Amino acid sequence: MNMDSTNIKRQQKDYWTLDKQHVIHPYTNFEKFSDEGSVIYAKGKGHHIYDEQGRAYLDGIAGLWCVNIGHGNEEIAETMAEQSQKLAYYNTFEDASSRPMAELGEKLAEISPGALNHVFYGTGGSMGNDTAVKIAHYYFNLLGKPNKKKILSRDLAYHGSTYLAHAITGISSTHMSFDLPHQLVHYLTAPYTYRNQGDRTLEEFIDFLVDEMEEAIIKIGPDNIAMFFAEPIMGAGGVIVPPGDYHKRTHALCKKYDILYVSDEVVTAFGRLGKMVSSKDLFDVEPDMCVYAKGISSGYIPLGATMISDQIHQVISKPKKDNPYFSHGFTYSGHALSCQVGLKNIEILERDNFCGHVSKWGPYFEEELGKLSEYGIVGEVRGSHYMLALEYVQKKETKESFAPEVNIGKRVYHHAKQLGLIIRPIGNLNVLSPPLTYDQKAIDNTINILRESIERTIKDLIEEGLWQQ
Repeated sequence: MNMDSTNIKRQQKDYWTLDKQHVIHPYTNFEKFSDEGSVIYAKGKGHHIYDEQGRAYLDGIAGLWCVNIGHGNEEIAETMAEQSQKLAYYNTFEDASSRPMAELGEKLAEISPGALNHVFYGTGGSMGNDTAVKIAHYYFNLLGKPNKKKILSRDLAYHGSTYLAHAITGISSTHMSFDLPHQLVHYLTAPYTYRNQGDRTLEEFIDFLVDEMEEAIIKIGPDNIAMFFAEPIMGAGGVIVPPGDYHKRTHALCKKYDILYVSDEVVTAFGRLGKMVSSKDLFDVEPDMCVYAKGISSGYIPLGATMISDQIHQVISKPKKDNPYFSHGFTYSGHALSCQVGLKNIEILERDNFCGHVSKWGPYFEEELGKLSEYGIVGEVRGSHYMLALEYVQKKETKESFAPEVNIGKRVYHHAKQLGLIIRPIGNLNVLSPPLTYDQKAIDNTINILRESIERTIKDLIEEGLWQQ
């Protein structure tokens, strides 16, 4: 069969139907999927993505917080082809490695804060957070502290959807019917100023959050708690920016009670906030572990990394008489092709000064998006740099939310998509996390489309009797 006939057969296929018949999508709404199916995307370039019909969309979410250097980067494609011809894959168990695996380890140690000099590779953030828990439990067992197993997380935290990472995730609506191991996790109040501050001053709110954490530690018992999971800015839970010195104070509590502080930088690292890694540079915290994914390869290939401190490594790397092996690992840990892509991606981010670009245009993006708060249904605009959200409300004065069945985030999302912009709907929110290639023109276009989308949504709500001006 020649290439032309192969292409004709592909063009004749109904991919939309094939997808509906055979593919289970992440977070599928099964009430609508059988009728609506999925959009089949064909290609991407820069900060645009194109569907099968050739229609262009501004990718306002970078795939899913991922495509930091933009779509269709030719250097990455060439790197993948070259490394595939050299060595695409070999297992990395015990006595096998590769140049990309070693070089990326050196680079990650260089950009990571403090004593985070050791890396365990996986294929994504969920796996990275699971690895962090396993290592923490193993570490404390070797120290003769076998009761230190509990995990502190937060309401609305997102740390993944593998079995354990999903339990650490504090978005309770996603837990239904999955029988997750909740006995391991204690959820603290989210540092969600807009919803949780109440009548307190900002300082009083921070005091409340820190006091609540310390009270929980004392109640559970420090000898029973292994670790605390933090996101520098909470992502899928609503782009929640912790106030003031919240991070420094929760980190200090962890040090006080011998609890490992884990910074989940799956979303926030590699330029999204204008820094390669934000824990230290933006929030003055040196974690005991740090988890990377998404922007580490700009989504071009699955890759994740769990960084651990010298202190933890010193303990877990000592040979044990009963079992000298560190019995944890995956077929694709340290995948040579993935690591080479990660190296090239970081090289591009640094060489082309993506952090400087985001630092320059992030405040402008925030300011322009903030102007949309003039609309009656926009309760708050929040976030930082290229990680932003709009929260919609029924009544601004009381912050009363729209009923779930109104699907306010989805309504704005659908209008924006019709106008050529992809944003992310999460309940009463829309999230923006575009490629870091976004320039002033892309930002202005995004704001203009969002403005029109909100105005159309307001018109729909009024016509349906769901909102009054």
